[in-house]
Amino acid sequence: MTTDNSDIPFTPVSSAGEIPVGEGRTFEVAGRLVAIFFDGQSYHAMDDLCPHMGASLGSGPFVDGIVTCPWHAWRFQTCDGAWCDNPALKVDIFPVRVANNMVEVQVPESEPKE
Repeated sequence: MTTDNSDIPFTPVSSAGEIPVGEGRTFEVAGRLVAIFFDGQSYHAMDDLCPHMGASLGSGPFVDGIVTCPWHAWRFQTCDGAWCDNPALKVDIFPVRVANNMVEVQVPESEPKE
């Protein structure tokens, strides 16, 4: 199932080049924490919180398209958000682009918690 994101704006989060190759940074966008990684050619955006214990994925090592949770070494693919040990478990990924030398991410508003 494909979701139509055409009505969700892209939000600038950093200048291009601010995120070093092989690293990630965490930004708050649309009420969510989003980790953005740079592999040297492309930027990748995903939910920042590890579903295991809530660690920041943005502070974890990023190698060959995989980010490793800094607390318990759970590994997630930035291409689709899948957990490497069981691809049925995924974190959200988000479209990211560079426009006017700014890294921008498209994130839907977070659902209010009851």
